[in-house]
Amino acid sequence: MTDLESRIDRLESLDAIRQLPAKYALALDMRDMNAMVQLFPADVRVGKGASGRAALRAYMDQTLRSPFTGTSHHIGGHIIEFIDADHAQGIVYSKNEHETPVAGHARGGEWVIMQMLYADNYRRVDGRWYFDRRLPLYWYATDLNAPPMGENKMRWPGSEWVEGNFHKLFPSFAEFWARDGDDGSPVPEPAPIDGFLDFMRRGSAAPRVKVRAD
Repeated sequence: MTDLESRIDRLESLDAIRQLPAKYALALDMRDMNAMVQLFPADVRVGKGASGRAALRAYMDQTLRSPFTGTSHHIGGHIIEFIDADHAQGIVYSKNEHETPVAGHARGGEWVIMQMLYADNYRRVDGRWYFDRRLPLYWYATDLNAPPMGENKMRWPGSEWVEGNFHKLFPSFAEFWARDGDDGSPVPEPAPIDGFLDFMRRGSAAPRVKVRAD
């Protein structure tokens, strides 16, 4: 490459890598395991004795069923440093919220907030950037006072409680909870680089949203 080509490639690589944590957060929160695993290379290592996207999908499917039923991941600052043209490392902050049912709890459970960061390694394979490894580093996790548990979480004072639309743009969340675990189906090939959202939506129509006038 010329110097200019190398600089352009570096800028394009930075942008592609920055997309990875945001896509990961969306896929996790919508429980779209196929979308999540395509952010890792085909030979991703899972624990000490397993590898591959199918193994990662089965592991994450089990992990995201207990102890929490819903999550929301908020991505913060992202530092990226290149090791060479096809390898990089990074640090990205994440503040997460978890709906955590607890049997016998006065409110039905707790909303647990967590502050953490990920120490990432990234690898480019066949022109596409992936997570090579994600190392979660936690700071704290604690109950977030009294957020809504269970259904109908839109609870404005003086108004009837109703269901929100947080998951309705993506069919994966309802599908995840409609099955008992990983279904063992073939893992799809990664979506086109600019087709990740279409991959997750799978043709679903936009939900009707009632706008609250404040």
